[in-house]
Amino acid sequence: MHRPVTDRSFTPQTVAQTRPLENIELVIFDCDGVLIDSEPIASRTLAEMLQEAGISITAEDAHLKFTGNSETIIRRICEEEYGLRDTVAHFEAWHERLFVEFECSLKPMPGIAHIVDGIDRPKCVASNSTMERLRKSLGKLELWQQFDPAIYSAEMVARPKPASDLLLLCAEKFEARPGRCVMIDDSPHGVSAAVAAGMYAIGFVDPLDPRPDRASLLSADGASFVVEGADGLPAALQSINALLGNEGCAW
Repeated sequence: MHRPVTDRSFTPQTVAQTRPLENIELVIFDCDGVLIDSEPIASRTLAEMLQEAGISITAEDAHLKFTGNSETIIRRICEEEYGLRDTVAHFEAWHERLFVEFECSLKPMPGIAHIVDGIDRPKCVASNSTMERLRKSLGKLELWQQFDPAIYSAEMVARPKPASDLLLLCAEKFEARPGRCVMIDDSPHGVSAAVAAGMYAIGFVDPLDPRPDRASLLSADGASFVVEGADGLPAALQSINALLGNEGCAW
């Protein structure tokens, strides 16, 4: 299990960003909120659907409540906590609205395409979203081509993040040792999944995210580093690469 790094000699700011990542065998990216700026759109349209069903909830409330969860869990919360009925029909209507919004206004997270392009190691996507949603969100952007076909959904495993199933599937597909894999995620669920899988985790914070204490939450769940925006990723990856080199051992 990898815990947050406290040795200041390995903070991202002190590690050169030009060396290759020779000690990392796989870099795993979450999708929503890391690769694509989809979470505000999803929260707003989900709140609109729930409001139309007679449930009092704001877009901000939906963002705080649902972001990072699989759709199965979101449906269960809507039914059990909010009393939503005819869930299938309501979620179908939400999907229609959501995918139209994605088609019109979805963008990559600022700077992420350049970062992904510059990573010289195997990489993949591991998302709690359905494959349909991934195709209609990430699939609309050039980023899809950076990963295809290595795009994995929680639908492919028994348990979504925060369980380790999806990340271990990624490692298996690439024949990578979990201890030499890095997960980049903006959700405590993703960080917890990485820790459970025996991987390093980088917590990703959108500078515009309205949720409070994101960095503290990600660190508390086991992120070895927390970065604000895509620009912080190269140095954090170099830090982990250096740590793996110092370990001198394989998992």
